[in-house]
Amino acid sequence: MEILSQMWSFLGLLTVLQNVLPTQLLSLLHSFYESLQDFFSPYSYFEVPEFNGYCGVDVNDLYRQVNLYLNSVNNPSTAATCRRLTLSRSKSSNRISFTVAPNQTVHDSFSNHTLSWTHHVDTVQDSLEEKRSFTLKLPKRHRHTLLSPYLDHVTSRAEEFERVSRERRLFTNNGHGSYESGWVSVPFRHPSTFETLALEPDLKKQITEDLTAFANGKEFYHRVGRAWKRGYLLHGPPGSGKSSLIAAMANYLCYDVYDLELTKVSDNSELRALLIQTTNRSIIVIEDIDCTVDLTVDRTTKPRTTVMRKRKEMVARGEQEESGRVTLSGLLNFTDGLWSCCGEERIIVFTTNYRDNVDPALVRCGRMDVHVSLGTCGMHAFKALVKNYLGLDSHPVFEVVESCLRSGGALTPAQVGEVLLRNRGDADLALRDVVTAMQAKILGLGHGEGMECDDAAVVTAGRSPESVLMVGSPESWMKKRKESGGCGGGSTWEKKVKFLVRLRSLTKSDSGRRGV
Repeated sequence: MEILSQMWSFLGLLTVLQNVLPTQLLSLLHSFYESLQDFFSPYSYFEVPEFNGYCGVDVNDLYRQVNLYLNSVNNPSTAATCRRLTLSRSKSSNRISFTVAPNQTVHDSFSNHTLSWTHHVDTVQDSLEEKRSFTLKLPKRHRHTLLSPYLDHVTSRAEEFERVSRERRLFTNNGHGSYESGWVSVPFRHPSTFETLALEPDLKKQITEDLTAFANGKEFYHRVGRAWKRGYLLHGPPGSGKSSLIAAMANYLCYDVYDLELTKVSDNSELRALLIQTTNRSIIVIEDIDCTVDLTVDRTTKPRTTVMRKRKEMVARGEQEESGRVTLSGLLNFTDGLWSCCGEERIIVFTTNYRDNVDPALVRCGRMDVHVSLGTCGMHAFKALVKNYLGLDSHPVFEVVESCLRSGGALTPAQVGEVLLRNRGDADLALRDVVTAMQAKILGLGHGEGMECDDAAVVTAGRSPESVLMVGSPESWMKKRKESGGCGGGSTWEKKVKFLVRLRSLTKSDSGRRGV
């Protein structure tokens, strides 16, 4: 009781002194007490306020990064050190995020040292506003060696977490690029990934390694004096997976996608304005570059030499190209000129069905750094499609498919995917239809050649030419061809049919073994 009585007496004395002593003296005593406490304390404290300065107008970016960092280290061990967390989730994201509740502390570790963050939230007197800040506590003797590397670690982790967790957008130009915003966007939720993509393993590995090196190459690009951008040219027949590869690249890097429609761009000035409005960490896509606004000739009608000759004739007559449209020179400056360095971490992708129709100036090194040739399915790509659509890792028909591939019966991923999708309820039927389509291509019946010889064997049903498939058996094709007198090249045709008959028998024998 005596100790308690003395404590109350001391508190009463402090109250009297607080009312009697001048405010300046009390402030001086308080500062002296804090200095004395800091001198004997083994820790150093650093405050990170939400706003810079006294006016509270300039937002402190470090505060936002600390908040993101604490969200990124959301794991059981870290969460267990904090008694209260604030959970939230936005409508556009499936990720649950958390923030440290007011006046709560989270412990962290760095370089074998224990640190802690305390989230302070104080109410401003006579106001509804709140003053927020984070306080970092770290060992005093190691503060000079810990503070700068740890804050760099916090910044890098926060930027990576923001890149991965934010909602990605798909943009397209609206025809008003000269105004404040020439883009409109929707959420980008394409499900394509490199795990589901029908690509050969070596090609897939090369692309992912190149993308990873690009995303981590900020210091390298600055050191060598190059703009931090990368150009990809994707070329191949329709249905070879060019658009799916672009979506997989965007999902792999967590980048936004800008689908640039050149036919809506009025001139080179608007093209530059659209480039300026794109954000960092984005993929700018121009599809079918070979037949866009007469930059090159129509890929199906005129050879490239025709346009080159026309340009020479215009120069000989002293005519100038029309100024009120996008020109080849404007597009070249867009991809590799001075304006191309107005942002960082951008990938520019051109797609085309016919690479030879693209002007060489557009695809040279420095503009299109990586040329990816996409074509028909190889065996690994075919197995990936079967795994995706049917859930099968192996099947006896795989041997027949491999034989068809070696004989020139390969199909594009879109053609194989359509057959598997249509018959996804019956794996055996789906694979037999794929083999039939491959056999039809070997005989030249899947793309117009020989179609007039056996119209009854083709099932069109309103499908596109790419999805026209053959039905029936090689024996029936041989029989009908003999009845119709053939279409030329009989010896080669007969060899192909005999080969397919052997494949057909192999398929039947495999099915018989499975039935046993």
